[in-house]
Amino acid sequence: MQTARIINLRDRNIDMLKRDLLLKNPLSEFGFTTDDIISDAGFGAVLARAGVGKTAFLVQLALNSMLRGANVLHVSMYDPVDKVALWYKELFQRLAQQYQVEQITKLWESILPHRFIMTFMIDDFNVPKFKERLTDLTEQNIFHPHVIFVDGLHFDESVREHLIDLKDLAIQHSFHIWFSVHIHRHQEPGPDGTPIPLMHTYDLFDVALKLQPEDTEVHIEMLKGRAPSLKKGPIIMDSSTMLIKE
Repeated sequence: MQTARIINLRDRNIDMLKRDLLLKNPLSEFGFTTDDIISDAGFGAVLARAGVGKTAFLVQLALNSMLRGANVLHVSMYDPVDKVALWYKELFQRLAQQYQVEQITKLWESILPHRFIMTFMIDDFNVPKFKERLTDLTEQNIFHPHVIFVDGLHFDESVREHLIDLKDLAIQHSFHIWFSVHIHRHQEPGPDGTPIPLMHTYDLFDVALKLQPEDTEVHIEMLKGRAPSLKKGPIIMDSSTMLIKE
């Protein structure tokens, strides 16, 4: 006698919704279906001047990881926890509404456990302190990140030491890290085209994406990384919704 198979339709519907939204991954426009554009312990950079959309782009990458069931640790150097949380909720709602996803609330509740927000004052951040707080999370089995998003770290001449220490930490825990990197409006790149903020650390990064505002749009350019065949035309983020355009 064949054993009856019970299917939880609610879970199945949520899983289907997750797969639908995963197809809208910002990296899919570069030919990637997941964030495997960066390997374990790898570094990725999102570069733009102030107000262009670095945080919004990082949050979209983070939401995609959460939809795949990966644990995301968002480290903010400026915004308090409630403001970062609002970024996630608003962008998720815009994304879901844009693609007419039903059961938004249930889907949101299903991915929320995959996110943890940690904040620092920019002048108070150092890797030993970050490692201590990360250890508190992991050793108490509160949260084990698979990918970390660091928003607001100053990329000056002293940042290389921080990044090398973070690289060691990433190797130890097998996660990869995305960083937002601030560039100035009239700052010309170096002789080889390297953006000035990454001049001393470019070799540590696997991927670097630049957000360039053009009227009401933001064009996304891959400066460094293994770019597969792209669709025709530029990859664009709508500056009003901060979502990638199809």
